[in-house]
Amino acid sequence: MTVRIGTRASKLALTQSQQAADQLAAVGGFPVELVHIKTEGDVRTGSLSQMGGTGVFVAALRDALLENACDVAVHSLKDLPTGAAPGLTIAATPKRVDVRDALCARDGLKLADLPAGAKVGTGSPRRAAQLRAARPDLDVVDIRGNVDTRLGRVPGLAGNAPEALVPGKSGDLDAVVLAAAGLERISRLDVVTEFFGTDVMLPAPGQGSLAIECRTADAPGQPGPAEGSQGVLAQALAALNDEDTRLAVTAERAVLARLEAGCAAPVGAYAYRKGSMLYLEAVVCAVDGSKSVREKKATDGLTEVGATLLGIEVAELLLAAGAADITDLAASR
Repeated sequence: MTVRIGTRASKLALTQSQQAADQLAAVGGFPVELVHIKTEGDVRTGSLSQMGGTGVFVAALRDALLENACDVAVHSLKDLPTGAAPGLTIAATPKRVDVRDALCARDGLKLADLPAGAKVGTGSPRRAAQLRAARPDLDVVDIRGNVDTRLGRVPGLAGNAPEALVPGKSGDLDAVVLAAAGLERISRLDVVTEFFGTDVMLPAPGQGSLAIECRTADAPGQPGPAEGSQGVLAQALAALNDEDTRLAVTAERAVLARLEAGCAAPVGAYAYRKGSMLYLEAVVCAVDGSKSVREKKATDGLTEVGATLLGIEVAELLLAAGAADITDLAASR
């Protein structure tokens, strides 16, 4: 049996999919191959938030799974819509890496050092809103492109390759903000000039975590034969799952789901387990950075149900504090 891993063809997607494939192969003892899937987000141009957010990278991968063009799909968990996908299951969330956002600026500058009017690029309304809250005097620019293309827009960063530069859009920004996890996975942490603490910028729900998705029939815990290729894949997927990561991202995504906010909304959330408690903090921002509401809570209910309830409770606190008044949330309609 060869297990086919569906992936986007970007450098970051290929890298993280290959890492997941290697782990599956090592645990399951079966050969793996990557299957390149072109998504709507790879084809269309324009603002990511106007296209519906990072979820545009997901639909084609899910279709490939349902059509049996691949057996497993590897997603950045922050890209996954919170709604259920009939016939599919998130079978594993491997151990999470760095959740922080990172500033990559010219001349080694930190956020406080950037001059007034400095151009800072990001494709995320969440990052843009929190940047504007921290530094209202910055010019926050909406950008698209893969990691190398974005880094190429900042002059002088180590490792910028000429082939990654876009004519007219290279070296035109003072800084970009990217996920530390993605930079780590493609060995580009050397370009980071500052890691943002969660007091400055709460990450996207699920940031730093991968989601390994499969057809529900192939997922761990499903009734059916324990032997054969499906059983071997299910056991390998179960072995890759990290329970603390699963609890944390479940709580974070429950905030989004209760707010009925898409993955492009200016909402940040971060949960982590410490001892017998699961802690969660979340923020909803006005897109222009002028207002925000932030709430936090903890639970000793260390189950997926307990984590989900924690996320719902924090979302209710945000709504009670006026979150729906500062940004467009479907939960308020």
